Amino acid sequence: MKKFFSLLLVLLLAFALVGCGSKGNEPADDQTGGDEPQTLHLGFVTDVGGIDDKSFNQTTYEGLLKFQSENENVEVKYLQSNNDADYIPNLSSFCDEKADLLVAAGFLFDGAMSEVLTTYPDQKALIIDVDWLDASAFPNLRQVAFAVEQGTYLAGIAAGMKAVENGSKHVGMVIGNESASMDPFFAGFQQGVWSVDPEIIIDYDNAMSFNEPEKGSTLAEKQFNNGATVIFACAGSTGNGVIANAVERCKNGQEVWVVGVDTDQYSYGVYDDAGHSCILTSAMKRVDVAAYDAAKDVAAGTFTGGVKLYTLSDRGVSLPEENPNLTEDVLAAVEAATNDVVNGVIEVSKTAVYGDTDARVVGFYSSATE
Repeated sequence: MKKFFSLLLVLLLAFALVGCGSKGNEPADDQTGGDEPQTLHLGFVTDVGGIDDKSFNQTTYEGLLKFQSENENVEVKYLQSNNDADYIPNLSSFCDEKADLLVAAGFLFDGAMSEVLTTYPDQKALIIDVDWLDASAFPNLRQVAFAVEQGTYLAGIAAGMKAVENGSKHVGMVIGNESASMDPFFAGFQQGVWSVDPEIIIDYDNAMSFNEPEKGSTLAEKQFNNGATVIFACAGSTGNGVIANAVERCKNGQEVWVVGVDTDQYSYGVYDDAGHSCILTSAMKRVDVAAYDAAKDVAAGTFTGGVKLYTLSDRGVSLPEENPNLTEDVLAAVEAATNDVVNGVIEVSKTAVYGDTDARVVGFYSSATE
């Protein structure tokens, strides 16, 4: 009997050892025997406008989500900045997590990104709306710029033609803050407006904030009351206040319009059950494409630093493909202008003029913010 149990114990141990050995050596389900696919980690840090600003931050994030939806093993995370003191901690957090790509939305990140990448020089990163950082100092940083003046030139044509149609010859612009990257927005817009009629007056106001819709509404109230027919809202979520003010006016029977920014904002201006919108058109800056392209390059192992410029030629800037509120005449004028810009017939200035040098601009550039 002892021999029987001894033999049984030996057999059980043998089976156990065979079982453990075979489990570790079995090929994976894909029969490749290799490691599981690595997850691509994408970390996005918003500016103060928030992830759902219906503009710059949201559109950048949507570009990353689009890449995620089209590819397996991609993780997208974001950290929201409530003020500029959050920039460095948020950026550093993703570096500590060893994100495969760090993305920052906006020119306000230039100093914070420089400081963080000095500490984490191997971190691959994308910064949008910046093209002035030392590329040799930050070889793993892709700086993305847009020929925004080309897109806003087209929007200015649409706004100018609408103003002339309404007999007002008066438009406006509300910005979030003044900067080297914001100036071309105004430059292209005013050049487009004045190409329609050089006597059109442009109200200009700086909200000094990208995250205060109530300020946007207040400034829109002033400009609409001053006679502006169309306002270009170039102010992040502050611009949502401009749209909200226009929506209420349209509900009350007024005809006023807003030019959206960065993304197609038509749906944000809907004011009735029929789907009519106060958004005349939108000056789109394809930050979603920039984010998508950077993620794609990291995944393919082809990511490079340096400066990348998106233009009207590659539709990095444009008006939306569908513009329900633009007439055939306006669309034809926009198409002709697009061809002239792409073919070099028209050069759009990157430098705006302000009320201290041109009486047609009601508003002044604040040198304290330069």
